[in-house]
Amino acid sequence: MICRNGEGAFAVRVQTLLLYILLLCFFAVVPIASAQPADSPPASSAQAGSGNSPAPRAAPAGTPSYAALANLLEDERSRQVLIEQLRELAGETPATSSAAEEGAERAAAPEPRGGTSAAGAAGSATTGQGEASGSGEDDPLGGVAGALQAFAAGMAHDFSQTAGMLRGLFAGEGIHGMTAEQWRSRLLNLVLVIVATLLAFAVFRLVALWFFRRLDAWVRSSQTEHVPGSARVRRRPMHLTPRVGAIVGALAIDAGAILLAALAGYALALFIQEQWRTSILLALIFVSAFVAIEFARSLCRAVFSERHPNLRLWRMEDDRARYWSNWLQRIISITGYGMLVAVPVVQQMLTPSIGQLAGLFIMLGVYVYAVRVIWTNRHDVRGRLEQRAEAASNAFFSTLYRVAGRLWHWVGLAYFTALLIATQVDQQDALPFMAQATLRTLIIVGVATVLAAALSSLLTRRITLSSDLRRRLPLLEHRLNSYVPGAIRLLRGVILVVALLLVLDAWRAFNLSAWLYSPEGREAIATLVHVAVILLFAMGIWTVVASIIESRLNDDSSGRTTERQKTLLSLFRSAALAVIVTMTVLVVLSQIGVDIGPLIAGAGVVGLAIGFGAQKLVQDVITGVFIQLENGMNHNDVVEVAGIFGTVEKITIRSVGIRTLDGGYHLIPFSAIDKVSNHMRDFGYHYGEYAIAYGADVDEAVRHLHAAFDEFMQDPDLAGMVLDNIEIPGVTSLHERGYNIRVLIKTVPGMQWAVQRGFNRLVRKRFAEAGIDLPYPQTVLHFAKPQPGDAEGLALQQAPAAGHDLSEPNGEDEGAARPSSGGKPETQGPGPSGPDVGGGPDSGR
Repeated sequence: MICRNGEGAFAVRVQTLLLYILLLCFFAVVPIASAQPADSPPASSAQAGSGNSPAPRAAPAGTPSYAALANLLEDERSRQVLIEQLRELAGETPATSSAAEEGAERAAAPEPRGGTSAAGAAGSATTGQGEASGSGEDDPLGGVAGALQAFAAGMAHDFSQTAGMLRGLFAGEGIHGMTAEQWRSRLLNLVLVIVATLLAFAVFRLVALWFFRRLDAWVRSSQTEHVPGSARVRRRPMHLTPRVGAIVGALAIDAGAILLAALAGYALALFIQEQWRTSILLALIFVSAFVAIEFARSLCRAVFSERHPNLRLWRMEDDRARYWSNWLQRIISITGYGMLVAVPVVQQMLTPSIGQLAGLFIMLGVYVYAVRVIWTNRHDVRGRLEQRAEAASNAFFSTLYRVAGRLWHWVGLAYFTALLIATQVDQQDALPFMAQATLRTLIIVGVATVLAAALSSLLTRRITLSSDLRRRLPLLEHRLNSYVPGAIRLLRGVILVVALLLVLDAWRAFNLSAWLYSPEGREAIATLVHVAVILLFAMGIWTVVASIIESRLNDDSSGRTTERQKTLLSLFRSAALAVIVTMTVLVVLSQIGVDIGPLIAGAGVVGLAIGFGAQKLVQDVITGVFIQLENGMNHNDVVEVAGIFGTVEKITIRSVGIRTLDGGYHLIPFSAIDKVSNHMRDFGYHYGEYAIAYGADVDEAVRHLHAAFDEFMQDPDLAGMVLDNIEIPGVTSLHERGYNIRVLIKTVPGMQWAVQRGFNRLVRKRFAEAGIDLPYPQTVLHFAKPQPGDAEGLALQQAPAAGHDLSEPNGEDEGAARPSSGGKPETQGPGPSGPDVGGGPDSGR
């Protein structure tokens, strides 16, 4: 792909850094390589391998031939001759001789990174002692520079040694106990086996392609059908069985082609060994590597299948499948054939150090190439995965796609970094280890994903109980279903932890099997099992207790939970939950090794202190529990408690919250409640005392009250609030204003105030039409007779009242009525209304 602007900056920086490192190594190698003696003859292994070869002569002082000494010590027979001559010269004891022999063998062992031999290191340390003494031992820069210089020196030595071997081969000398003819024969045998194997594989692949095309057409035909009566073709719903079967079949055919090609190469190798009597070790190395590498490429082709879209494991565009398939196969081929074939061949035919350097450069190239492709495509792959997340029908897969889109490039970078490090630590076993770890990781991740997806599918299914159990415990089914999401999340967490441990074990970062069989592992597993059993037991107790409370309180025939039941359930749930949680925490702590004795003692002391200091709180709780047990009040009830009249909005274990008509919210502790007046129990009454003036007829007033109730029952909205006919007991009292008639109307609880408002409106309407007035306060003036000695008063003229002429003389007094003493009228209390004093319902007639 073409890198977009700015996306390849990271890869460019990596390439630049590697170029700087290579240049540094080059400039460090040049002076050291130029310091090597140009006229030192290469020591051939053939000469060193001869048993009667003379002992090596001492090099001139100051110019030790370390390469010759290292080559001499590589051969066992020449090393034994040298040890015997040294024993004769020094006259050492056998014990000292054996120690010297062991030291010489350690010195002759090759360095893992292709470094110099121990003798060369000793010579370098001797000749460079004066220079090293001038540098500080604690200088980190000096240590790094020394390490780089040593690495460059080792590279220079390896290259010079390899150049000497090649010059010896061209001159007809042998190498590694082989003559030049044998060396070329082995190399030719390897080339012949490689060519024959690849040609056979190409032929078998051509045959396999015919089967691939047939399988692709079969899958395509199984997913499409012709529309009757037309030439159009419509797509059927996708079925996984034909597709998966075809993919498995194609994989089997591809594996057969690989095995047949490997068999052809192996047969040729055996023929060469039989006819030419030469070693076929390198040929067998190639055949084994060919089978492993081509199997890996076959799996890659099964996933992407760039030529046959219907044999592709995941649906994607052809160009994208071709791009990623080619990239992965290229990575597999370069890494596999480079590390499993090229490096062993170089180590066998030349030197191990050169093979290690070849492996280093191969893996550096693979790493840079892989990092560049991953970093370039990170945004594109993330966008495509997010599109799949949007189209996913399962929430689990949607989340999985989104997480993969955000993390895939970091996982890829970490994987190739681990590959680079592993191949340099142990080149011989690195790729088998990486292949095994990768395969195990893919299997673990796949199984974990399938299990998590299966658990996610359980979210759509509900636990269904029998009808009898639902009738006796209505909320048990809902409670059990509420446990399902949490249990699934917990199981997902367990699957994630187990999968993570297995992946770490696959990459040898954690030895899971050894930990499981260790005392610590057994104890940890036993503790986890005990804790899980305790938690399950506590959850079961909680479910049973809540279900029993529900069954005891559910006395409603309709099966619905009333407000009182909800209130009591919340109170008992809080108490039971506190007890169960406390006991569960204590038992769990004891299982994990915590001494709970001090905790229990401390809790007892704290409880005692709270008991003395919180007596009011205990009284609140106990009073509240008994109020709820006796069904004193519930949510949304209209009550009067502690002088507060309003609606109950909240009930806790120690207090009740009431909202009054003015909007005020009152929080009243249960200990302050000595009486509860609840207006919402079973039924209500509209209780009315209607005051009638004395001038109105009682029977007529009662008749109009009945008429008002009849009209009230004609209203469909108000009639449903009435439970029974109106009750009029009659006249209940007589007073100075009139008489009272009592009215009782039985209503639905809480609707008595609505009935009162509606009925009062109709009563007022009926009384107004009938001319029945309601009594009201009145003031009556009495004018006393004039007494001797009173001042002469003014005559008062008063308009005659209705039905009574005040201007006429009353009794013996003739003339104008005079006010009482002081001319002030005498005021009495409100008198009865009626025709005797005026202002009654008959006035003005």
